[in-house]
Amino acid sequence: MDDVRAARDRIAPYMAPSPLYAYPLLDRAVGHDVRLFVKHENFNPTNSFKVRNALSFMSALPFTLREKGVVAATRGNHGLGVAYASRVFGCRATICVPLGNNPDKNDGVRALGARLIEEGRDYDESILVAARIVDEEGATLVHSTNNAHVLAGAATLSLEMFEQAPDLDAVVIAVGGGSQAVGAMTVARSLAPEVKVYAVQAAGAPATHDSWHAGAPIGRERADTFADGLATRSAYDMTFPALREGLAGFITVTDAEIAEAIRILLRTTHSLAEGAGAGGLAGVIKLAPQLAGQRVGIVLSGSNIDETTLKRILSREL
Repeated sequence: MDDVRAARDRIAPYMAPSPLYAYPLLDRAVGHDVRLFVKHENFNPTNSFKVRNALSFMSALPFTLREKGVVAATRGNHGLGVAYASRVFGCRATICVPLGNNPDKNDGVRALGARLIEEGRDYDESILVAARIVDEEGATLVHSTNNAHVLAGAATLSLEMFEQAPDLDAVVIAVGGGSQAVGAMTVARSLAPEVKVYAVQAAGAPATHDSWHAGAPIGRERADTFADGLATRSAYDMTFPALREGLAGFITVTDAEIAEAIRILLRTTHSLAEGAGAGGLAGVIKLAPQLAGQRVGIVLSGSNIDETTLKRILSREL
Protein backbone atom coordinates (compact mmCIF):
# COMPACT_ATOMS: atom_id res chain seq x y z
CA MET A 1 0.00 0.00 0.00
CA ASP A 2 2.94 2.35 0.53
CA ASP A 3 3.85 1.81 -3.14
CA VAL A 4 0.26 2.43 -4.22
CA ARG A 5 -0.04 5.66 -2.25
CA ALA A 6 3.33 6.83 -3.57
CA ALA A 7 2.16 6.13 -7.12
CA ARG A 8 -1.01 8.10 -6.53
CA ASP A 9 1.01 11.08 -5.30
CA ARG A 10 3.27 10.93 -8.37
CA ILE A 11 0.46 10.74 -10.94
CA ALA A 12 -1.88 13.23 -9.23
CA PRO A 13 -0.45 16.29 -11.05
CA TYR A 14 -1.19 14.67 -14.43
CA MET A 15 -4.68 13.17 -14.07
CA ALA A 16 -7.75 13.53 -11.88
CA PRO A 17 -9.43 10.62 -10.06
CA SER A 18 -11.94 8.86 -12.28
CA PRO A 19 -15.61 8.83 -11.23
CA LEU A 20 -17.52 5.89 -9.75
CA TYR A 21 -21.20 5.80 -10.74
CA ALA A 22 -24.20 3.58 -10.02
CA TYR A 23 -26.93 2.96 -12.61
CA PRO A 24 -30.34 1.51 -11.65
CA LEU A 25 -30.94 0.43 -15.25
CA LEU A 26 -27.68 -1.52 -15.23
CA ASP A 27 -28.64 -3.19 -11.96
CA ARG A 28 -31.96 -4.18 -13.50
CA ALA A 29 -30.19 -5.69 -16.52
CA VAL A 30 -27.96 -7.82 -14.28
CA GLY A 31 -30.75 -8.87 -11.91
CA HIS A 32 -30.44 -10.93 -8.71
CA ASP A 33 -30.58 -7.71 -6.66
CA VAL A 34 -26.91 -7.02 -7.49
CA ARG A 35 -26.02 -3.36 -7.10
CA LEU A 36 -23.18 -2.32 -9.38
CA PHE A 37 -20.66 0.51 -9.10
CA VAL A 38 -18.84 1.34 -12.32
CA LYS A 39 -15.32 2.79 -12.14
CA HIS A 40 -15.07 4.93 -15.29
CA GLU A 41 -11.47 4.57 -16.41
CA ASN A 42 -12.72 5.37 -19.91
CA PHE A 43 -12.77 9.03 -18.80
CA ASN A 44 -8.99 9.11 -18.26
CA PRO A 45 -6.46 10.58 -20.66
CA THR A 46 -6.08 8.00 -23.50
CA ASN A 47 -9.51 6.61 -22.43
CA SER A 48 -8.02 3.75 -20.42
CA PHE A 49 -6.67 2.78 -16.99
CA LYS A 50 -3.30 2.05 -18.60
CA VAL A 51 -2.32 5.70 -18.47
CA ARG A 52 -2.05 5.30 -14.69
CA ASN A 53 0.49 2.52 -15.11
CA ALA A 54 2.58 4.52 -17.55
CA LEU A 55 2.54 7.74 -15.52
CA SER A 56 3.53 5.79 -12.41
CA PHE A 57 6.43 4.20 -14.29
CA MET A 58 7.66 7.35 -16.04
CA SER A 59 7.43 9.53 -12.94
CA ALA A 60 9.68 7.03 -11.12
CA LEU A 61 12.18 6.56 -13.98
CA PRO A 62 15.51 8.34 -13.39
CA PHE A 63 16.25 11.20 -15.77
CA THR A 64 19.36 9.46 -17.09
CA LEU A 65 17.21 6.56 -18.32
CA ARG A 66 14.51 8.85 -19.72
CA GLU A 67 17.18 10.37 -21.95
CA LYS A 68 17.73 6.96 -23.58
CA GLY A 69 14.03 6.46 -24.33
CA VAL A 70 11.53 3.74 -23.48
CA VAL A 71 9.94 0.89 -25.42
CA ALA A 72 6.72 -1.04 -24.82
CA ALA A 73 4.85 -3.95 -26.37
CA THR A 74 1.08 -3.63 -26.50
CA ARG A 75 -2.23 -4.35 -28.18
CA GLY A 76 -2.99 -0.66 -27.77
CA ASN A 77 -3.92 0.81 -24.40
CA HIS A 78 -0.59 0.22 -22.70
CA GLY A 79 1.12 1.76 -25.71
CA LEU A 80 -1.19 4.76 -25.65
CA GLY A 81 -0.45 5.24 -21.96
CA VAL A 82 3.31 4.98 -22.47
CA ALA A 83 3.17 7.37 -25.43
CA TYR A 84 1.13 9.85 -23.36
CA ALA A 85 3.41 9.64 -20.32
CA SER A 86 6.51 9.91 -22.51
CA ARG A 87 5.13 13.08 -24.05
CA VAL A 88 4.44 14.50 -20.58
CA PHE A 89 8.00 13.79 -19.43
CA GLY A 90 9.75 14.63 -22.71
CA CYS A 91 10.96 11.08 -23.33
CA ARG A 92 11.32 9.28 -26.67
CA ALA A 93 8.96 6.27 -26.91
CA THR A 94 8.83 3.26 -29.23
CA ILE A 95 5.62 1.22 -29.22
CA CYS A 96 5.59 -2.34 -30.63
CA VAL A 97 2.26 -3.78 -31.79
CA PRO A 98 1.35 -6.97 -33.67
CA LEU A 99 0.35 -6.91 -37.31
CA GLY A 100 -3.38 -6.22 -37.77
CA ASN A 101 -3.60 -4.30 -34.51
CA ASN A 102 -6.50 -1.95 -33.77
CA PRO A 103 -5.98 0.86 -36.34
CA ASP A 104 -7.49 3.55 -34.12
CA LYS A 105 -5.09 2.67 -31.30
CA ASN A 106 -2.18 2.71 -33.75
CA ASP A 107 -3.21 6.17 -34.97
CA GLY A 108 -3.52 7.36 -31.37
CA VAL A 109 0.03 6.23 -30.57
CA ARG A 110 1.40 8.06 -33.60
CA ALA A 111 -0.60 11.20 -32.77
CA LEU A 112 1.08 11.29 -29.34
CA GLY A 113 4.47 11.41 -31.06
CA ALA A 114 5.70 7.87 -30.44
CA ARG A 115 7.37 5.64 -33.00
CA LEU A 116 5.16 2.66 -33.89
CA ILE A 117 6.59 -0.70 -34.99
CA GLU A 118 4.12 -3.25 -36.37
CA GLU A 119 5.60 -6.73 -36.19
CA GLY A 120 4.61 -10.18 -34.92
CA ARG A 121 1.36 -12.14 -34.90
CA ASP A 122 0.21 -11.23 -31.39
CA TYR A 123 1.10 -9.43 -28.18
CA ASP A 124 3.52 -12.12 -27.01
CA GLU A 125 5.56 -11.78 -30.21
CA SER A 126 5.53 -7.99 -29.89
CA ILE A 127 7.28 -8.41 -26.53
CA LEU A 128 10.16 -10.08 -28.40
CA VAL A 129 10.33 -7.11 -30.77
CA ALA A 130 10.47 -4.73 -27.80
CA ALA A 131 13.29 -6.79 -26.28
CA ARG A 132 15.22 -6.39 -29.52
CA ILE A 133 14.84 -2.60 -29.32
CA VAL A 134 16.19 -2.70 -25.76
CA ASP A 135 19.28 -4.57 -26.98
CA GLU A 136 19.84 -2.44 -30.07
CA GLU A 137 19.09 1.04 -28.70
CA GLY A 138 19.53 0.84 -24.94
CA ALA A 139 15.92 1.88 -24.31
CA THR A 140 14.19 0.96 -21.05
CA LEU A 141 11.43 -1.63 -21.34
CA VAL A 142 8.06 -0.62 -19.90
CA HIS A 143 6.47 -4.05 -19.46
CA SER A 144 2.69 -3.94 -19.23
CA THR A 145 2.65 -6.31 -16.23
CA ASN A 146 6.07 -7.36 -14.90
CA ASN A 147 7.05 -4.08 -13.26
CA ALA A 148 6.38 -2.91 -9.72
CA HIS A 149 5.72 0.73 -10.69
CA VAL A 150 3.26 -0.40 -13.37
CA LEU A 151 1.40 -2.56 -10.86
CA ALA A 152 1.32 0.25 -8.31
CA GLY A 153 -0.13 2.56 -10.94
CA ALA A 154 -2.89 0.08 -11.75
CA ALA A 155 -3.68 -0.25 -8.05
CA THR A 156 -4.41 3.46 -7.75
CA LEU A 157 -7.77 2.94 -9.48
CA SER A 158 -8.77 0.48 -6.76
CA LEU A 159 -7.54 2.83 -4.06
CA GLU A 160 -9.89 5.47 -5.47
CA MET A 161 -12.74 2.99 -5.85
CA PHE A 162 -12.53 1.74 -2.25
CA GLU A 163 -12.47 5.32 -1.00
CA GLN A 164 -15.44 6.26 -3.19
CA ALA A 165 -17.46 3.17 -2.19
CA PRO A 166 -16.12 1.91 1.15
CA ASP A 167 -18.88 -0.66 1.65
CA LEU A 168 -18.38 -2.91 -1.38
CA ASP A 169 -18.85 -6.65 -0.97
CA ALA A 170 -17.00 -7.78 -4.08
CA VAL A 171 -15.06 -6.61 -7.11
CA VAL A 172 -15.05 -8.36 -10.50
CA ILE A 173 -12.02 -7.58 -12.66
CA ALA A 174 -11.16 -8.54 -16.24
CA VAL A 175 -7.67 -10.05 -16.60
CA GLY A 176 -5.18 -9.75 -19.41
CA GLY A 177 -1.88 -9.52 -17.55
CA GLY A 178 -3.53 -9.16 -14.16
CA SER A 179 -2.36 -5.72 -12.99
CA GLN A 180 -5.89 -4.52 -12.18
CA ALA A 181 -6.78 -7.63 -10.20
CA VAL A 182 -3.54 -7.64 -8.22
CA GLY A 183 -4.07 -3.95 -7.51
CA ALA A 184 -7.60 -4.62 -6.28
CA MET A 185 -6.40 -7.40 -3.97
CA THR A 186 -3.58 -5.25 -2.61
CA VAL A 187 -5.93 -2.40 -1.74
CA ALA A 188 -8.67 -4.69 -0.42
CA ARG A 189 -6.25 -6.48 1.88
CA SER A 190 -5.33 -3.14 3.45
CA LEU A 191 -8.62 -1.23 3.45
CA ALA A 192 -11.39 -3.83 3.25
CA PRO A 193 -10.14 -7.39 3.77
CA GLU A 194 -13.69 -8.78 3.71
CA VAL A 195 -14.13 -7.79 0.04
CA LYS A 196 -13.80 -10.68 -2.41
CA VAL A 197 -12.01 -10.17 -5.73
CA TYR A 198 -13.11 -12.26 -8.71
CA ALA A 199 -11.31 -12.44 -12.04
CA VAL A 200 -12.69 -12.99 -15.53
CA GLN A 201 -10.84 -13.74 -18.75
CA ALA A 202 -11.82 -14.23 -22.38
CA ALA A 203 -12.60 -17.87 -23.17
CA GLY A 204 -10.53 -17.59 -26.35
CA ALA A 205 -7.47 -16.41 -24.41
CA PRO A 206 -7.65 -18.36 -21.13
CA ALA A 207 -3.98 -18.83 -20.26
CA THR A 208 -4.08 -17.13 -16.85
CA HIS A 209 -7.49 -18.62 -16.01
CA ASP A 210 -6.28 -22.11 -16.88
CA SER A 211 -3.04 -21.56 -14.98
CA TRP A 212 -4.97 -20.42 -11.91
CA HIS A 213 -7.13 -23.53 -11.89
CA ALA A 214 -4.14 -25.81 -12.59
CA GLY A 215 -2.04 -24.18 -9.87
CA ALA A 216 0.91 -23.56 -12.21
CA PRO A 217 1.59 -21.38 -15.26
CA ILE A 218 0.31 -22.80 -18.55
CA GLY A 219 1.12 -21.22 -21.92
CA ARG A 220 -1.23 -21.30 -24.91
CA GLU A 221 -0.43 -21.22 -28.61
CA ARG A 222 -3.23 -18.81 -29.51
CA ALA A 223 -5.22 -15.94 -28.05
CA ASP A 224 -8.46 -15.66 -30.02
CA THR A 225 -10.70 -12.82 -28.85
CA PHE A 226 -11.78 -9.45 -30.20
CA ALA A 227 -11.11 -8.06 -26.69
CA ASP A 228 -7.52 -7.17 -27.52
CA GLY A 229 -6.70 -6.06 -23.97
CA LEU A 230 -7.35 -9.65 -22.84
CA ALA A 231 -5.52 -11.35 -25.72
CA THR A 232 -2.52 -12.83 -23.90
CA ARG A 233 -1.08 -16.34 -24.19
CA SER A 234 0.66 -16.72 -20.83
CA ALA A 235 0.55 -15.91 -17.14
CA TYR A 236 3.04 -13.37 -15.79
CA ASP A 237 5.71 -13.70 -13.13
CA MET A 238 4.76 -10.62 -11.11
CA THR A 239 1.01 -11.21 -11.04
CA PHE A 240 0.32 -14.95 -11.20
CA PRO A 241 1.45 -15.85 -7.65
CA ALA A 242 -0.75 -13.10 -6.20
CA LEU A 243 -3.70 -14.10 -8.39
CA ARG A 244 -3.26 -17.72 -7.36
CA GLU A 245 -3.20 -16.84 -3.67
CA GLY A 246 -5.78 -14.09 -3.39
CA LEU A 247 -8.66 -14.46 -5.85
CA ALA A 248 -12.03 -15.66 -4.63
CA GLY A 249 -12.78 -17.16 -8.05
CA PHE A 250 -11.80 -17.07 -11.72
CA ILE A 251 -14.13 -17.59 -14.68
CA THR A 252 -14.11 -17.14 -18.45
CA VAL A 253 -16.63 -15.42 -20.71
CA THR A 254 -17.15 -15.84 -24.44
CA ASP A 255 -16.77 -13.11 -27.04
CA ALA A 256 -20.55 -13.20 -27.46
CA GLU A 257 -20.98 -12.51 -23.73
CA ILE A 258 -18.46 -9.65 -23.88
CA ALA A 259 -20.25 -8.17 -26.90
CA GLU A 260 -23.56 -8.32 -25.04
CA ALA A 261 -21.95 -6.56 -22.07
CA ILE A 262 -20.82 -3.75 -24.40
CA ARG A 263 -24.39 -3.36 -25.67
CA ILE A 264 -25.77 -3.36 -22.11
CA LEU A 265 -23.29 -0.69 -20.97
CA LEU A 266 -24.14 1.48 -23.95
CA ARG A 267 -27.87 1.11 -23.34
CA THR A 268 -27.90 1.56 -19.56
CA THR A 269 -24.99 3.95 -18.91
CA HIS A 270 -24.53 5.57 -22.34
CA SER A 271 -20.83 4.78 -21.97
CA LEU A 272 -18.73 3.20 -24.67
CA ALA A 273 -16.58 0.21 -23.70
CA GLU A 274 -14.05 -1.80 -25.64
CA GLY A 275 -13.99 -5.57 -25.22
CA ALA A 276 -11.65 -5.63 -22.22
CA GLY A 277 -13.56 -2.72 -20.71
CA ALA A 278 -16.77 -4.74 -20.69
CA GLY A 279 -15.15 -7.91 -19.35
CA GLY A 280 -15.96 -7.12 -15.73
CA LEU A 281 -19.67 -6.69 -16.48
CA ALA A 282 -19.72 -9.90 -18.53
CA GLY A 283 -18.24 -11.66 -15.52
CA VAL A 284 -20.77 -10.14 -13.12
CA ILE A 285 -23.65 -11.32 -15.32
CA LYS A 286 -22.25 -14.85 -15.21
CA LEU A 287 -21.60 -14.69 -11.45
CA ALA A 288 -24.87 -12.86 -10.64
CA PRO A 289 -26.57 -15.75 -8.79
CA GLN A 290 -23.47 -16.07 -6.59
CA LEU A 291 -23.35 -12.30 -6.03
CA ALA A 292 -27.07 -11.90 -5.28
CA GLY A 293 -27.85 -8.96 -3.01
CA GLN A 294 -24.26 -7.69 -2.97
CA ARG A 295 -22.64 -4.35 -3.78
CA VAL A 296 -20.16 -5.07 -6.56
CA GLY A 297 -17.50 -2.89 -8.16
CA ILE A 298 -16.50 -3.26 -11.80
CA VAL A 299 -14.00 -1.34 -13.91
CA LEU A 300 -14.90 0.06 -17.31
CA SER A 301 -11.21 -0.09 -18.05
CA GLY A 302 -11.19 1.43 -21.53
CA SER A 303 -13.28 2.62 -24.45
CA ASN A 304 -10.81 2.39 -27.35
CA ILE A 305 -12.86 0.19 -29.65
CA ASP A 306 -12.50 0.62 -33.40
CA GLU A 307 -15.48 1.61 -35.54
CA THR A 308 -15.62 -1.63 -37.54
CA THR A 309 -15.78 -3.82 -34.44
CA LEU A 310 -18.35 -1.56 -32.81
CA LYS A 311 -20.58 -1.76 -35.89
CA ARG A 312 -20.41 -5.57 -35.79
CA ILE A 313 -21.39 -5.56 -32.12
CA LEU A 314 -24.28 -3.13 -32.53
CA SER A 315 -25.63 -5.04 -35.55
CA ARG A 316 -25.27 -8.27 -33.56
CA GLU A 317 -22.89 -9.81 -36.07
CA LEU A 318 -20.60 -10.38 -33.07
